[in-house]
Amino acid sequence: MSRKVLWTVGIALGVMLVAPTAAFAQDASLNDTISSLNTLWVVIAGVLVMFMQAGFALLEIGFSRMKNAGAGVAKILVNYSIASIAYWAVGFALAFGGAGAIAGTHGFFLNVSGDPAQAASQIPLLGVVNISPAALLFFQFVFCAVSLAIIWGTTLERIKFAAYVIYAIIFSALIYPIISHWIFGGGWLQANLGMQDFAGSTVVHLIGATGALAALLLLGARRGKYGPDGRPRAIPGHSMPLVGLGILILWLGWFGFNPGSTLAALGNRFAEVALVTNLAAAAGVIAAIGTMYWMRKTIDIGMAGNGAIAGLVAITAPSGYVEFWAAPIIGALAGVVVVVGVLTIERYLDDPVGALSAHGLAGIVGTLCCGIFTSPRLAELNGVGDAGLWYSGSFHQLGVQALGILVAFATVFIVSYAVFWAIKHTIGLRVTPEEEDAGLDISEHGMYGYPEQFIPQPEYPGAASGPLPVGQPAIGAAAAMTADAEARS
Repeated sequence: MSRKVLWTVGIALGVMLVAPTAAFAQDASLNDTISSLNTLWVVIAGVLVMFMQAGFALLEIGFSRMKNAGAGVAKILVNYSIASIAYWAVGFALAFGGAGAIAGTHGFFLNVSGDPAQAASQIPLLGVVNISPAALLFFQFVFCAVSLAIIWGTTLERIKFAAYVIYAIIFSALIYPIISHWIFGGGWLQANLGMQDFAGSTVVHLIGATGALAALLLLGARRGKYGPDGRPRAIPGHSMPLVGLGILILWLGWFGFNPGSTLAALGNRFAEVALVTNLAAAAGVIAAIGTMYWMRKTIDIGMAGNGAIAGLVAITAPSGYVEFWAAPIIGALAGVVVVVGVLTIERYLDDPVGALSAHGLAGIVGTLCCGIFTSPRLAELNGVGDAGLWYSGSFHQLGVQALGILVAFATVFIVSYAVFWAIKHTIGLRVTPEEEDAGLDISEHGMYGYPEQFIPQPEYPGAASGPLPVGQPAIGAAAAMTADAEARS
């Protein structure tokens, strides 16, 4: 055999040996790029959801009276911080650390292997989505923080700050993670029954509203909310512009909430989910305004905001399961339900922000709508459950959705009621009447959200210097001092 032939054979063998290695390196590089892009999108979506905390803060502050405006800031910051640590340490593992029927068992403190295959065995969702474990934890955590924020809207202006701390630990470490595992993390409702909840109409919003209901039943109404005849009295919030800004921030954050739940940037599916989300929110506003005008002949600002929230909450579960045409229908249904719900619930329970309706009732509407409008195409794409009644003619998926709602509600309500009952009978759940009259800003935090409104100015005739006594009603005292100053001038 000639030397030329030997060289040819040698080169050919070398190419055969090197080519698979180069192809493998190219595939590995492509896989890393895909993972990086998906991780970037999930982190950006998580930041948008985190920014919803600002929306909740402005919404609740706007619906509060001025003497309680500052308390909302401390509540949001402390609850978010507590949930951050508790979910990282315990909650994420219970929610996503394994395919057990009840709870996960791996990933406490995000102790996950650096090897992708082994990490997927510890956190099964990582075997489906190509993202960083840290990104998955962060994204799922901000969902937990949103659900926790929902709870406190019903308790404005009268709950002790210590109650926030105790319940926040239990909720973010145990209550939310276990329910989310059942429906999001491969637990029995999702894996065994096929319950559909793309981004959390039940997992996030109904759970939050259920905890709020448990707290409210033990807490009671604000002083003066109901007259001697039992009829509700209006206690207006101090700033509807803040409410409006809060609503728009929440609306913006929802484009991380729902589209981010695709957990992938490739394929552009998140854009479809974003459009579905926006259509439902818009329909919620229009339907709520129309319903309120029909019932009360007024275009209520607060109800317009609640319509937007209700539409967004309702589309959260079906956002990845329904076609574009169904989104305005779902949003409009929620817009009608939220108005009727707020006006009905107010007769019996003091819910200052309408959370029981906007997050609870609308969450139920959205979850049930999966059982009606889920398309066969998207049910197959997600790999969870079946097509809805509209397409299949079967009530099966609707029944699964209803069962999931009942199970989640009952579990969260029983546990939450027990926790709040224990708080009430130990350290106390509610501030004293004197502290409530003075406002939580000064009685719980030692400073006013709007100090110029309440602290007397010595340069004006008849005004004393220094803060008002805790037991003295802040607004009444300020008005009295103003009247006294006018009488002396």
